[in-house]
Amino acid sequence: MFRKIVVFSEMIKIEHTLFALPFALMGAILGSFMVNGELPTWAQIGWILLAMFGARSAAFGFNRMIDRVIDGRNPRTASRAIPAGLLKSSEVIVFVIVCLAMLFWASYHLSPLAFRLFPVALFMLVFYSYTKRFTWLCHIVLGLTIGLAPLGGWVAVTGEFNTAALVFYITIVFWTAGFDIIYACQDIEFDQKEGVYSIPARFGVAGALKIARAFHVITAIGFILLFFAADLSWWYLVGMILSYIILFYEHYIVTPNDLSRLQTAFFNMNSILSIVVFTFTLIDLVVRHYL
Repeated sequence: MFRKIVVFSEMIKIEHTLFALPFALMGAILGSFMVNGELPTWAQIGWILLAMFGARSAAFGFNRMIDRVIDGRNPRTASRAIPAGLLKSSEVIVFVIVCLAMLFWASYHLSPLAFRLFPVALFMLVFYSYTKRFTWLCHIVLGLTIGLAPLGGWVAVTGEFNTAALVFYITIVFWTAGFDIIYACQDIEFDQKEGVYSIPARFGVAGALKIARAFHVITAIGFILLFFAADLSWWYLVGMILSYIILFYEHYIVTPNDLSRLQTAFFNMNSILSIVVFTFTLIDLVVRHYL
């Protein structure tokens, strides 16, 4: 049983929670302060954590199941749980159903709007897994899916969304799409050979990195617009400036001729960025409202 738990944990990449979870919590605290004038309750935070775990675990599990044949042909992913025979497809299906039930139950307890938007989240979680089969815009679809985390956090505690929420959503959409393009560069030869759609396969590594940079410029602009839309202060600005430095370094260490630090750019830099922006936003709101 313990070994199964370890395999499932590896399959859903628990460590990748550091991408979306801080922004989901940031959406919750921003929305709560703007609408309610206070931090979310611990109960709301608990349900948001359950929703996040259910959503991302279901998404990873479904994606691994759908991609099991492709993963088995790719030397980089052949050791994943399903193609390696560590998990059966039937086991993953049961896991996905349980995780979706968690998301459903959590959204029911958060807000009526969050509950009504459950089918939208479900559709995006399923739809993304198929997009690499017919469009190189799959990275943007992933962004639209992961961007639901901060938007969902906002809706969960407010029961509504406004301009600031949409600005935040779009910002995270392009941040996600940008780093996913960088990540996809390592599979360019396999994708071109197997007919898997991606921006690197379509435009080459050099072109893909330019598009990723452009997407992250949009992200940088989005953080500025959020500063004004959410009426934040200099604490947030400090976090925003640090995020710009992180984005610059992420693109500095990955070049068309050197992808050796791609994993650092993809995982380390983006995990740090999300934590930094969330932390300074939280400090901003707490200092201004409670100190």
